[in-house]
Amino acid sequence: MDIANPAYGFKRTVPVPVEEADRRVREALKKEGFGILTEIDVRATMKQKLDVDFKPYIILGACNPPLAHQALSAEEDIGLLLPCNVVVYEGESAGTSVVAAINPTVQLGITGRDDIGPLAEEVGTRIKRALDAL
Repeated sequence: MDIANPAYGFKRTVPVPVEEADRRVREALKKEGFGILTEIDVRATMKQKLDVDFKPYIILGACNPPLAHQALSAEEDIGLLLPCNVVVYEGESAGTSVVAAINPTVQLGITGRDDIGPLAEEVGTRIKRALDAL
């Protein structure tokens, strides 16, 4: 399992097709208290809107309600930075998938509020555990 991380997220490559990776990440996020609020099938959207073929690519908007409540209670406009995006897409090698998630410490760090840091770290810990469980 690859653990390369972009500067703004966490990323894992898993040896399963996209459909299985999608199922697994949803299950792992659920165990960490996240629900999926939004789902975008990028491949279908590109085909429908642009008549362009694109590899399987899904964007999931994940939310942990108690942690989101804490964030919104601290700052109402923080909703601009929610939910946490998780992407699942076809990997470079046949039969592999990539699962990547936003790093909430980076994402919420743009608020400049020190009191949001511990909350962002908690969300990040849970997201990393979900990815590690894949």
